[in-house]
Amino acid sequence: MSVKMGRFGDQQAVPAIGQGTWYMGQSSAHRSQEAAALRAGVELGLTVIDTAEMYADGGAEEVVGEAIRGLRDRVTLVSKVYPWHAGGHKMREACEASLRRLKSDYLDLYLLHWPGEFPLAENRRGDGGAGCSG
Repeated sequence: MSVKMGRFGDQQAVPAIGQGTWYMGQSSAHRSQEAAALRAGVELGLTVIDTAEMYADGGAEEVVGEAIRGLRDRVTLVSKVYPWHAGGHKMREACEASLRRLKSDYLDLYLLHWPGEFPLAENRRGDGGAGCSG
């Protein structure tokens, strides 16, 4: 499968299309199939995986964590924070919880899921603008 590549600034090229995980992790009966589908996508070149803490209350992140075991260096991992977790120390705590569910020590991209009550500048104040790591 040939996948078009894109770049964010001067960063490493990443596929222009990836895999989403909305609705994954909602049923334990389907988790192994969902993880297998994500792994198959990675093998086919769909190495960007987009998830969020809100998808199945973290269940989708757990599925992704299972799926990328042994493949983390081949995946561009994106997750998103709830707006009400985006102020001050809550964002760091939310990110660290996501990392635990994902079984990863870093995210490639961490997004605000949708605008909330905190201005963008406020979202970075709690930790001096530093990212989180597990």
